[in-house]
Order: sequence, then structure tokens, then C-alpha cells
Amino acid sequence: MFEVLAVTERWVLIDKHPDVSFHREDADIGLLDALRAATGLPALYPVHRLDAITSGLLLFARDPATAAALGRAWQAGEVGKLYLAIAPGKPSKKQGWVKGDMEKSRRGGWKLLHSRANPAVTWFDSVSLAPGLRLYLLRPYTGRTHQLRVALKSLGVPILGDPLYAPAGQAGDRGYLHAALLEFPLEGQRWRYQLLPSRGALFAEPGCQAQMAALLAQAVAQGKTLPWATAARAQP
Repeated sequence: MFEVLAVTERWVLIDKHPDVSFHREDADIGLLDALRAATGLPALYPVHRLDAITSGLLLFARDPATAAALGRAWQAGEVGKLYLAIAPGKPSKKQGWVKGDMEKSRRGGWKLLHSRANPAVTWFDSVSLAPGLRLYLLRPYTGRTHQLRVALKSLGVPILGDPLYAPAGQAGDRGYLHAALLEFPLEGQRWRYQLLPSRGALFAEPGCQAQMAALLAQAVAQGKTLPWATAARAQP
């Protein structure tokens, strides 16, 4: 279900496995209850969430004051997040911005609109993994439901193994989306954690691991983990 990566006086960080829902389903124990049991810490406060298909870095506060401080940082766009994804097909563009309003679609999904009244904003880069298969690095500057999954679908390349947005018959051993980097302000400094995915046959390949590390390093060097006000408002 998860591995605990860090336990500090103010937060707990885990690596959430793919296909694990944040909420309790049927008789299964929920992620939060399982984490409380594993750490022996009954007071844990969710700071953000990941979709069930998404693996990677997930942060919990250990007290209400820390939860409130981190919540304000998220609301203000001061938290940097980088995700990695794999998708088959040829995208309409290989790098740049995806911006647009989002609205509910069929089967509980969402779709991207051409309007920009209150847009979801995502920057992305990509490299070829193999013929017909690309690796994507995504930096969301807003936090909408299914934002990254919808962004890639809007480019014509739904994430491999996505049960909602990928076409029928496109199988994968997991949904190939991973929260790989998290950077947040607290206690007067910025804290950064980074974790490459290890679950999923394609993610685990040595060549893919090297390309993921290179994409992350390049994005950090370009300032893509910086807050929205300094990194994105000047962009087209």
C-alpha cells in the first residue's frame, strides 16, 4: 500500500503505491488508517491527495498548525510538484503549456475546454522511450481533479493504463503516473523530496530510470519547482 519515507516532528512522507485509493473502499482499510497503524501516530492530517492510479510522494502533517501552514502554501501556489508519466502515441506537441477550463464529462471523467475563465495550467516536457512511446514530465500550476490525466488526453496521448481516459484495449500493468518531486515551504525554508518510480515494468527499465532522472534534474535547474508567481505568470 505504501512505504514510509520520512517521519519528522511536523510531517510524515510516504511513497504511495499505484492502484491504492486514498479513501476506504468497502471493507478495506483506508490509506490514512493504515498509515496511522503503521507509524503508531494517531494524529495525522492529510495535506493533499493523489488519484488511485498515481504512485509517489504523499505528505501528511502531524499537527493542526502544520496542516494549516501547508494548506496555505498549497492555496497560494507555493508548492512545487513534478510528475512522471508514460503514454503511447504521438502528442499534438512535445513540450509546452496546456491551459484551459475543465468541466465534468462522461463516466465520472473531466474534459479540457478552449475557454480560460478559470483555467487548469500545466507545463510539460517529453522524450521518446521507444517507437510510439513517450515519457512525460508534468508540472501542474493548479490543482484540479484529474488535471494531468486530462492534460495528456487533450494532447491525444492518454496515460498508459489509465482506466478512465485511455481507450478500451490499451492495457498496462499499472496506470503510468507518478508523483516524483515535492517541494514545499515551512519553517522559513523550502523542503524538497524526490523519488523515481519503481513499480511498473516500463518505469523500472534502466533506460527509463536514466531518462526520468535527467528530466527531473533539468526541470529543477530550469526553476520549475518555484512558486507560480515567479515561475509561471510570465509564460504565454
